[in-house]
Amino acid sequence: MKKIILGIVVVLAVVLILPTLSIFGDKVQEEAREYEKGNKTKVAEFYKKACDGGDAWDCHNLGFMYAKGDGIKQDKFKAAEFYQKAAELYQKACDRGDAAGCYNLGVIYAKGDGIKHDKVKAVELFKKACDGENALGCNNLGLMYEHGEGTKQDKKKAKMFYSKSCDMGFKKGCYNYKILIRQGY
Repeated sequence: MKKIILGIVVVLAVVLILPTLSIFGDKVQEEAREYEKGNKTKVAEFYKKACDGGDAWDCHNLGFMYAKGDGIKQDKFKAAEFYQKAAELYQKACDRGDAAGCYNLGVIYAKGDGIKHDKVKAVELFKKACDGENALGCNNLGLMYEHGEGTKQDKKKAKMFYSKSCDMGFKKGCYNYKILIRQGY
C-alpha cells in the first residue's frame, strides 16, 4: 500500500511540477534572448508580468530600469513604486526565513533604492542572511563592519564574516579576508 501511495505522489509531482519548471525556463530564456537583442521594452514587459505575479527580483529589476531609463522612459516615481513592491516581497520572504530575501532586502536598504536609506537596517538584514548561510549576506556584513557603515567599525568582526563567506565558496569573501589578514587583523 505504501509503495502505491509513493508511486502516486511521484507521478503527481512529475505531472504537476515538471511542466512548471519548463515554462519558467522558457520564460527566462525568452527574456535573455530579448535582452541580447536589445529589446529592453520587451524585457520590461516580462519583468512587469513577473512582478505582478509576486517575483521580487523582477520588481527590483523593473525599478532599476525605470530609475536609469534603461531601454524605457525614465520615471523616478514608477521606479520607487517597483522598488517598494520588491522590498515588501523580500520582507515577506525574509520573515519566512528565506536568507536570500533578507540579503536582497538588505541591499535595498543599503542603497536606498526606492525606500528610506537605512544602513543600520541593512546590517540587521545582512546578519539574518548570514545566519541563514547566505555567503553574500556574510560578505556584505563584513563590508559594513570593515567600513563602519550602519555599525561601529570593527575589522576583526569584518574578517570573521569574510571568512565565513569564503568558507561558503564566495571568492570575493576570500579576497576581502586576505586583505584584512595582510593589514594585520
